[in-house]
Amino acid sequence: MAVLDDKIAETPLARRDLAEDLARVPLFAALDPATLRAVAAGMDWFSLPGGATLFEAGESPDSLYVVLSGCLVASVIAPDGFRRLVGRIGAGETVGELALISGSVRNATVTALRDSEMGRLSREGFEALLMRHPEAMLRLAQLTAQRLDSAQRQQRGRRIRPKTITLVPHSLEVDVIGFGVQLTEALAQAGRTELVWNARGQEHTSQWFHRVESGNDFVIYVAEPQPSAWSRLCLRQADLMLLIAPADAEAAAFATLDAAADRSKACQRSELVLLHDGALHAGAARRWLGAEPALTQHHHVRDERDVARLARLVTGRGLGIVLSGGGARGFAHIGVLRALLESGLAVDAIGGTSMGAIMGAGAALGWSHEEMRERFRRTFVDTNPLNDYTLPFVSLVAGRKVTRLLRQEFGELDIEDLPLPYFCVSANLTSGRPAIHRRGALWRWLRASVAIPGVLPPVFQDGEVFVDGGAINNLPVDVMREIGRGAVIGVDVAADPVFRADFDDIDVPPLWRTLQWFRGKRRRVNILQILWRAGMVNSAAATAVHREHTDLLLQPPLEQIDMLDWRAFERAIDSGYRHTLERIERLPGPLVAASGCTVLAGPDDPPQERGLDLLSDTPA
Repeated sequence: MAVLDDKIAETPLARRDLAEDLARVPLFAALDPATLRAVAAGMDWFSLPGGATLFEAGESPDSLYVVLSGCLVASVIAPDGFRRLVGRIGAGETVGELALISGSVRNATVTALRDSEMGRLSREGFEALLMRHPEAMLRLAQLTAQRLDSAQRQQRGRRIRPKTITLVPHSLEVDVIGFGVQLTEALAQAGRTELVWNARGQEHTSQWFHRVESGNDFVIYVAEPQPSAWSRLCLRQADLMLLIAPADAEAAAFATLDAAADRSKACQRSELVLLHDGALHAGAARRWLGAEPALTQHHHVRDERDVARLARLVTGRGLGIVLSGGGARGFAHIGVLRALLESGLAVDAIGGTSMGAIMGAGAALGWSHEEMRERFRRTFVDTNPLNDYTLPFVSLVAGRKVTRLLRQEFGELDIEDLPLPYFCVSANLTSGRPAIHRRGALWRWLRASVAIPGVLPPVFQDGEVFVDGGAINNLPVDVMREIGRGAVIGVDVAADPVFRADFDDIDVPPLWRTLQWFRGKRRRVNILQILWRAGMVNSAAATAVHREHTDLLLQPPLEQIDMLDWRAFERAIDSGYRHTLERIERLPGPLVAASGCTVLAGPDDPPQERGLDLLSDTPA
């Protein structure tokens, strides 16, 4: 953890050498000192308070702006009517010059995320600069390419990593300083981190805050539970706000946020953090998310391991795993999860489809591989979940047995109650689209995710019909990517051929021939296999694309295991375990996630490149 320097020099804007400040701006860096002084003298210099708007989308351009300190954000109104962040402009960057070059109106609204010191160069001054110094145009082209790349990463669900995090306590009951110290120590594993609270920062200017943020990789601000000038400043400084509340307290809106009418809500991420005293409080997430309906992300914190996971997730350095459907082959996921744990990797977020959704829910609950073995052997091996046959008006089996077994193992938990971020996927036959379930009764949406069309009855909810997610998206890597939490490992257990027949025929054979097949032990195909496989065929193309979007793809060899062979339980687990260990050992070099951090490395790579300190519960 960094040591905060309270004696950082704070020179008023009017007395600073602005030419020196301009020299640190890439657009002007190549200019000689005399030209820099002339440009600085011709600019207007001002302070822009956090929350204030610099210019609106649709306005005619008349100037470019330089950010000396602070931070601005660019946003647009999306088709759904909500404001969407499209870029961030930090100290040393310029904004507004592209509209001057193109002559078009401003295409985004730019707002001060926190108190910022700015310089304004008029259109006339900008054109004169380019005429006298054409090298500045080359630098402009380079900056444009960088911004385009950043925008494309944003569209692919790769979030901009927050640098400043503000902790907002719900009440005095929250030990926000103690939590801040824990989070600071966890973030220090990834970079230089500083903790700032009111006694240390409230008397300083924006220049002081800029120096503190420039000297650290992360800065954590601690707001107060009640509205105050310090709390408003903390909110303006934030790239990310973590709303901290006791899980067992009565849920209510955060007073500090309600009073902060000047903050740019749409341009800052806000996530809920629920503090648990030991065991998880079931239903707490649903209550608190109901009190703050704008929140979409939440975290459960019980101990230091959960704080470490939170630090990884909010900074895009986490590890997400996506588990495919595949019937009995899905037991291989238990072996995969065990191998990852033994390799020193902590899974931070989980998603899945069909059988992968069930295995992933167990892992998200914190079950060990021994407990998963015991529970799923009891559920799938000791009893056949698909033998409550019924008249086939809607499906071959009644589904009551599957429902009972899911409720038996998972109880009445909500998806929001799971310690790890989790989602499962079903197929909405009403809309013809995949349905992503992040809230609601866990057993119900697991039941929907495994509702094989024609085999199990669909799940009906609010007039819509849901079936097995494998019908549309059997390997939902895209969903995990959109969450933008870091590296993604995909586990596809349905890649191998599912079944074959060793005879040629076009009609249902007579009974006597069927009996001969049984006696001769010839390969035969039954209706359950046909319906199961037919329900997954449409997602094959999407699965092939999603495999390419993983940071590491695992495909255990499972060709010899039938999708309905529940007795292959141990063989499937062993295959997943051995395959995962072999793949990790064979990695030729460091595996770099889309976020740019190293998450896995081969055995011959030096320890500092293995990156396990970012992903495991204890530093490597």
